[in-house]
Amino acid sequence: MTRLTTAEKILRAAHKLFERGGADAVTMRRVAEAVGITPMAIYRHFPTRDALLKRLSDDSFNAVAHEWEARRAGHPDVLTRLMALAEPYLDYALAHPHLFDHAFSVRRDDARRYPEDFRAGLSPTFNVALAAVIEGMAKGVLKQDDPHDVTMALWAQQHGLIALYRAGRFSYDEAQFRAFYKQSIGRLIDGLKA
Repeated sequence: MTRLTTAEKILRAAHKLFERGGADAVTMRRVAEAVGITPMAIYRHFPTRDALLKRLSDDSFNAVAHEWEARRAGHPDVLTRLMALAEPYLDYALAHPHLFDHAFSVRRDDARRYPEDFRAGLSPTFNVALAAVIEGMAKGVLKQDDPHDVTMALWAQQHGLIALYRAGRFSYDEAQFRAFYKQSIGRLIDGLKA
């Protein structure tokens, strides 16, 4: 078994704290206690608390992107693939609400901005969905349009539904909401078909 580096231990401890209590729960003192080091030792690996939180957020984006890429690879049909990409986003939001909020819902100075950052390919999650949309348009399966704007519309639909569900705006239980979510995304994709 490979031993974790101090930086990896710090990230694991910070991740656990984040999962339980959100960004406010991640203090250098709490992380240090969990790792068994002094708070000042953390600064050798992460210059600020914000840098540590940014790393957690970036790791979250990369984990979601990896899951999306795995699902994308398993579906040769572009329409099925677009539907399959909606599932891990919902799964992540419900399983990791604090990380999801920090990564996708909380205003942050370092957050990517549409359209510049997304058109520059800086969003690992967006890029996976964008590739499917571009492929769908190239194959004539989806209507010709700006693929970035179409991908953002798909993401906004997913995110909006999740935000409303998590805010208690649906009377559905989780299974009912999942079915509604899937139907809603399906309706949107149907409207994009060529």
